[in-house]
Amino acid sequence: PVDPLAEETRRLRRLRIAVDLTAAVIAQQPRLSVTEARQLIENARIVATRLFPGKGDTFDLIIRPRLARIAAERALEV
Repeated sequence: PVDPLAEETRRLRRLRIAVDLTAAVIAQQPRLSVTEARQLIENARIVATRLFPGKGDTFDLIIRPRLARIAAERALEV
């Protein structure tokens, strides 16, 4: 039997890792294009919705602005 709380914790940890890695790549990749930044953000959204089906709007409200802000700091408007 799977412990629902443990499963939720596992999925949250995976989401955090995916978002943190995406943020790091956007912030640090020297030759990242706007198109590549957008694709990275979209890929993170796909991961989020696979881990948490039906929560794409939550991603758009909470996580996308964080990633877009990091891109904007590098003058990559997404």
